[in-house]
Amino acid sequence: MQHGRDRSDLISWASAGARAAQDHFGRDTLLIDVAELLAVCDFFVITSGANQRQVKAICEAVIEGVSAAGGPKPLSVEGLTARSWVLVDYGDFVVHVFSEQGRDYYQLERLWGDCPRLSWDLEPVAEAG
Repeated sequence: MQHGRDRSDLISWASAGARAAQDHFGRDTLLIDVAELLAVCDFFVITSGANQRQVKAICEAVIEGVSAAGGPKPLSVEGLTARSWVLVDYGDFVVHVFSEQGRDYYQLERLWGDCPRLSWDLEPVAEAG
């Protein structure tokens, strides 16, 4: 569903969001390639926080991390009031930040278990020019 964006940019931005989440106490952070099965976006980042304050802090860190990596601003952020399941929607990728209870209940990683999981925990390497 890429809106004229290069797939490597999308992976880089989604990875930056995943790293930012993990750096701000996100738990079991995953980057899943859903492009083959889902028409509305290419990647999901899934993570969870131990409490509502952490969920909010993780969302804020993700937005800052994607921006710092040269990525776009989110198209929308939904669920921030309840903080059980917050979606940070970038169009081509969506970051799902759950409370632990919300993650256990919805089990998105099981629902998308057939999709490839990508490594996000390495800093991007600058290409030699």
